[in-house]
Amino acid sequence: MPTFCRHNRFIERCPICRQTLPGNEPAGASSARAKVSARPRSGGERPARTRVRSEGMRIRHEGRAVDDGYRCELVPGLRASADALRLAEEIAFSSGRLLALAADPPGLYGEIRALAGEDLERATWACFLTAYLCPTEDEEPFAGIRRALAADPGELIDLDGVQLGPRTSHDSARGADTLNAYRQWVARAGGAQALAFVGDPTWSAQRRFERLFERLALPGFTRAARYELLVLAGRLGLYELSGDSLHLAGARGLSGEDATTLAAKRIFGIGDPMLLERRSAALAQAASVPVEALDLALDNWVSPQRATLGFPPQSTDDAAFERAGAALGL
Repeated sequence: MPTFCRHNRFIERCPICRQTLPGNEPAGASSARAKVSARPRSGGERPARTRVRSEGMRIRHEGRAVDDGYRCELVPGLRASADALRLAEEIAFSSGRLLALAADPPGLYGEIRALAGEDLERATWACFLTAYLCPTEDEEPFAGIRRALAADPGELIDLDGVQLGPRTSHDSARGADTLNAYRQWVARAGGAQALAFVGDPTWSAQRRFERLFERLALPGFTRAARYELLVLAGRLGLYELSGDSLHLAGARGLSGEDATTLAAKRIFGIGDPMLLERRSAALAQAASVPVEALDLALDNWVSPQRATLGFPPQSTDDAAFERAGAALGL
């Protein structure tokens, strides 16, 4: 007897539902699952998506892998094993980056860590500019940040022509407004960045992260930049900070909705911020990685090309890749 699918067609004639029939699985499905035992790719390029820049606006053209019958309770929004595999790869890279930040940070990150013991104020300012401007994806990822650091922290910094990274928070239309807002925030805390970042000495690392994230909601300072600043300051040993959620509520970026939030909605199949936080925490726990690792991982998952943020492309946590793959049922 003929069987109708959810699209009100004969299931054998439906271009979507017929793929679920035995023997009709796309050829790429089995090969995608087989890749889980292989080392993740280092470049992370995804030509299927493109991003266009125009006057500070970034437009994302979303692409989806073919539904091959993949299903996982941890990521109910995913329908393709290729998408799940890519998520495992990005979790592995982001986890590897966090490990390197704490153990042997490259480039400017290492300089900030060394500077913290001598001049905490200067190191904190360098952290802020790194998160605000973002390293670029070229041979000199910290060039623009070093240019900004060359000016005295109290001087007006001219950011015209400064190279900006893919997760930058800077908007040329705002000029130095965000930098001035940050200085005013520090002034209200007592005039020293250390006072502003320590806050209440009795706070736990998680509580301090949460309170600072709220207080750093400055004009032009996006969710991604705020989160990155606190991750850097904590992982590089400047302050006791540890994120226990992604803080997705009300997050928006230069081109609209924050990329990490957009990816979370697609992956977890829901839009409610509270449920997104719960499901992201459950995924991080299942993969045995800090929830902080999901911030960059989700952003990279939905982006056309991986943002390495000044890290070598091979900065991958292979153990995290295996754990994430197992958690995702690959």
